[in-house]
Amino acid sequence: MDTPAALIDTLKMQRNIQRMQQRADSLGVHLRPHVKTHKCAEVVAAQIAAGARGITVSTLKEAEYFFERGIHDILYAVAMAPHKLPQALALRRQGCALTLITDSLAGAQAMVDFGRQHGETFAVMIEIDCDGHRCGVKPQSPELLVIAQLLGASLAGVLTHAGESYGLDTPEALQAIAEQERARCVEAAERIRATGLSCEQVSVGSTPTALSALSLHGVTELRAGVYAFFDLVMHNIGVCRADELALSVLTTVIGHQAEKGWVITDAGWMAMSRDRGTQSQKRDFGYGQVCDEYGEPIDGLLLSSANQEHGVARFEHSHVDVVTHFPLGTRLRILPNHACATGAQFGSYIAVLHDADVQVWERLRGW
Repeated sequence: MDTPAALIDTLKMQRNIQRMQQRADSLGVHLRPHVKTHKCAEVVAAQIAAGARGITVSTLKEAEYFFERGIHDILYAVAMAPHKLPQALALRRQGCALTLITDSLAGAQAMVDFGRQHGETFAVMIEIDCDGHRCGVKPQSPELLVIAQLLGASLAGVLTHAGESYGLDTPEALQAIAEQERARCVEAAERIRATGLSCEQVSVGSTPTALSALSLHGVTELRAGVYAFFDLVMHNIGVCRADELALSVLTTVIGHQAEKGWVITDAGWMAMSRDRGTQSQKRDFGYGQVCDEYGEPIDGLLLSSANQEHGVARFEHSHVDVVTHFPLGTRLRILPNHACATGAQFGSYIAVLHDADVQVWERLRGW
């Protein structure tokens, strides 16, 4: 097998998928996985087989790709840019049940005007800001009701994403942000309904909050994405163990700096990505945790720095004869900080099956 290569441990992946599906089922909501992490038809098939209803995407290219592969219920969870409306219209006219989102009066107006021009009523959800993380309308904002009134029959519901959960690392804090996410999105839906408008869907979710919520009363749908693979950021947050990470990068030792204790690999930032998400957390894993070729972490050995095609692995607190322990040609695996970013570096995955056989799974790239 050539390196670097993105490996999926399919047994771990299946366990992760089942865990989240059981979580959604126990909370009484539908699970709509966000497929931006893996962008892979085989992984989506496993999620649907486990009980997921529809998918969430981050690009219209993803929507087109998965619609062509038989997925009809698709939520495009990025505020709609007006110039992309013809692309969305084409998908809907092909039979795709595509739902769009907006968090502004201007965005809503653009969708309503375009729909009228082309005889189309788009299904639109209003994005709610539940934690000041990124986008969305505040649930108490007067603008929320103005947008809802403008959308009228197009209004499908409200959704939110507690992105600030990625900065937490205790069960108590995660439970609190999960409840905040739920409560503020439900509040927005109730304010809209009080005006006499329909607000059928209430969609919330991130992997940390989905795995921490004590109740999802008033919510209809849960969204989460990285849970299929997990990563070191999720491990630091506390929602998974290191041995549950399903994605790793297979790499080869191509050299040494023996006096420095360096192991040079052929997995640099072009393989791992530049994401240093663990740098701001309680445990910094550099560019990734180094494991042996079977995926067992090597204590203290991190990919400490990376160039485009070269990675430098070294032990944190000890000096080891790296030439003897990791001779030229040694195969290692590296667990990523951010599975979405590392996956995006590759055009395909090597799926390691339960019987140790392998398959090549295509990964969608681009916009």
